[in-house]
Amino acid sequence: MILGGVLNSVGNVVKDITGSNKSINTIKGSVVLVKKNVLDLTAVASSVADDLSELVGNGVTLQPVSAENSDPANGDGGKLGKLAALEYWNLTFTPPLAGGDSLFKVTFEWDEELGVPGAIILRNNHAVEFFLKTITLEDVPGAGKIHFLCNSWVYPDRHYKQPRVFFPNKTFLPHEMPAALRKYREQELQALRGDGTGERKQGDRIYDYALYNDLGDPDKGAQLARPVLGGSPQYPYPRRGRTGRAPSKTDPNTESKIFLPEVIYIPRDEQFGHLKLSDFIVYNLKGLVNQIIPLLKAFVNFTPNEFDSFKDVDDLYFNGLPLPTDLITQLGSNIPLEMMKEFFRSDGQQLLKYPVPKVIEDRNNPIAWRTDEEFGREMIAGLNPLLICLLTEFPPTSKLDPQVYVHQNSSITKEDIEYNLDGLTVEEALSSKRLFILDHHDTLMPYLEKINNDTEAKTYASRTILFLRGDGTLKPVAIELSLPKPEGDKIGVVSNVYTPAEHGVEGWIWQLAKAFVTVNDSGHHQLVSHWLNTHAVLEPFVIATNRQLSVVHPIYKLLHPHFKDTMTINALARELLINADGIIETTFCAGKYSLEMSAVIYKSWNFLDQALPNDLKKRGIVDGDINSLDDLDRLLIKDYPYAVDGLKIWFAIEKWVRDYCSFYYKTDEMVQGDHELQAWWKELVEVGHGDKKNEPWWPKMQNREELIQSCSTIIWCASALHAAVNYGQYAYGGYFPNRPTLSRRFMPEKGSTEYAELEKNPEKVFFRTMSSQLQSLTVITVLELLSNHASDEMYLGERFPNWTTDVTPLAASEAFNKRLAEIEGEILKMNFDKKLKNRIGPVNFPYNLLNPNGEAGISNKGIPNSISI
Repeated sequence: MILGGVLNSVGNVVKDITGSNKSINTIKGSVVLVKKNVLDLTAVASSVADDLSELVGNGVTLQPVSAENSDPANGDGGKLGKLAALEYWNLTFTPPLAGGDSLFKVTFEWDEELGVPGAIILRNNHAVEFFLKTITLEDVPGAGKIHFLCNSWVYPDRHYKQPRVFFPNKTFLPHEMPAALRKYREQELQALRGDGTGERKQGDRIYDYALYNDLGDPDKGAQLARPVLGGSPQYPYPRRGRTGRAPSKTDPNTESKIFLPEVIYIPRDEQFGHLKLSDFIVYNLKGLVNQIIPLLKAFVNFTPNEFDSFKDVDDLYFNGLPLPTDLITQLGSNIPLEMMKEFFRSDGQQLLKYPVPKVIEDRNNPIAWRTDEEFGREMIAGLNPLLICLLTEFPPTSKLDPQVYVHQNSSITKEDIEYNLDGLTVEEALSSKRLFILDHHDTLMPYLEKINNDTEAKTYASRTILFLRGDGTLKPVAIELSLPKPEGDKIGVVSNVYTPAEHGVEGWIWQLAKAFVTVNDSGHHQLVSHWLNTHAVLEPFVIATNRQLSVVHPIYKLLHPHFKDTMTINALARELLINADGIIETTFCAGKYSLEMSAVIYKSWNFLDQALPNDLKKRGIVDGDINSLDDLDRLLIKDYPYAVDGLKIWFAIEKWVRDYCSFYYKTDEMVQGDHELQAWWKELVEVGHGDKKNEPWWPKMQNREELIQSCSTIIWCASALHAAVNYGQYAYGGYFPNRPTLSRRFMPEKGSTEYAELEKNPEKVFFRTMSSQLQSLTVITVLELLSNHASDEMYLGERFPNWTTDVTPLAASEAFNKRLAEIEGEILKMNFDKKLKNRIGPVNFPYNLLNPNGEAGISNKGIPNSISI
């Protein structure tokens, strides 16, 4: 006889022990989950043990908790219903749902004393974890259908001090939570906070803070020691997730290393694992470091070890380079087929061949990337379009401490640039706000002596002045490259100024000057615009939100989609990319000083400046304030694709956040009285960004406007800002001559052997000066991987079904998505407008990085909800 799951929700009249009639119903439910053996083939043995557990009645049980009636015997928590087990776990003929999901039925016994269930206690009595997606209760008396959106890994019950509790998709401010459920709300938050002690294990759910003391590996040698970032005035930094690993043997302040990245602790629900393509990205990232790069080194050993011409580089994309037989054998024996297909293209031949980056895709103008117009355009529509500033004084001045760094002001003269200002004097160009600057002087100068003496790099501090032409394009008119005086960087600089030239050796000197600027910009982009200002500064928000805001809190629901996978990709970055002797240190100019420099730059980080309108105002790009899209005319550079598209996205986000928050917080007093919200913000400021806790600019979180602006800024940084600086990496930097990341020789000087060589073979000198062949191949391989959108990506505005029951927020969400669709059409229209020359530029590549909707792979468009790669 088939037991359970057969009856509909029909009532049976029975007599209780007092003899009175009592109405008992059954509530039908369904559970969608993913078994571990679907995601992990090594879990087959565990799945057999799970089947045995089912046979003896120790399966997965669910127990409803009343939202209406408290029980003193349960510590005044909600009255508990009877246990119910998932039905038919062992049935193999049950067809799986999409993505390996499994659907199970469950039947609850219900009586009037239970009332409406407001939570479910779930126990996993199996040997291994599973990924729980949803629980749905049908025809609940007095409530109808109730959805529970779970999306959580559930480990065996013995793993937890308290059993797992899941709440339905209703939203409650703390004071609105039904009294019967408040105990469970607080217990969940306590479980997520932990006690701050011990080493965290893989299945833990604990969110806690730590310093960046895991970048170095001093046990392998002093050359791999790195300073601790965070916790000191010298190197302030945002906090990362705590693992609790033991200190290294050599340095008690440095956390010991683990050489199996898959066991680095991250709270389980933050880990990749339930999304197969995300797993594939991680798999490839690890394989890239451990297998592909060693093979690239072997490949370079078969070659002349340097590129000699642009044709050599172009062959990587258009023709492919034959792999030596020995390497083909090594590839086949050491690298899985899936990874070979990802990294090594083959058209029936064994070739090292990369996809064609967008900046060289137009073969009608293969050297368009070299033009001054494209050089200027990429400062407002390229990979790092958020650094250019209005020039307000001439010559440019330094903000370095004059008591320490003397004589740091620019040596560029009026004579250097005035002939190139379309008939204007310098004073007229300044007063009409048509001079701009890309300034990499003050950030680099304090480190130049260390970089040039302690690493293989040879580079300069740079200033680039640009003129806004009548057609809206930017023309570089002077580049200043500066070095510390040989006597020491505390007594001034030696500077050379370079101006545009098109032909002969002077033309190549100008190309090299632009390349040196781009080396600096590439480093700033990767370390500051990308890593620091999105990945690193957002991690404390992820931690604080999970520690202090319940899953039923409206702000948790608002922000949670924007935190998916961020802690995982940050942990992988610390292990493989930004670690000592990792990819960043070996391929970017700052070398071993890379992260240390980002800590120094973090000293000037300001949360309020991360809001796009504030950022544009700070950089002098607008006249006055930008309070709405009606103020777009205040942009000094009208055709500024990043700013124009970004402001459209910003105000769409702000409108959505305003509508959402205003529904839950009717008054400023409600913001002040929300103890979870206040604890969240206090911890975020005082712990998560604790090195900057005394900054006066932090919002006090005392009114609705502060809440709206803060949440808008968080969402902007996690979604649109990250998209703008990440997903175009291969399009612009995949062709590394366009964005070299390292320079190995200084500028050739007249009369030198290098200058004579430049006259004879300029392309060879260019490649000897910039990144080596191995460094270049490494960078483009990494950028190819990091520029991918996953096929199951969730883009800005997308949410899981049934994420809330509140009608007004659902309508606001729908309006947000409608506005994003409109923006997509507006961007497409602007990209077809030939009057807007910066939208496509000489390389014929439209600016789509802030186009909301994306496509899988390297699509160069789309804004994911979160920083997931």
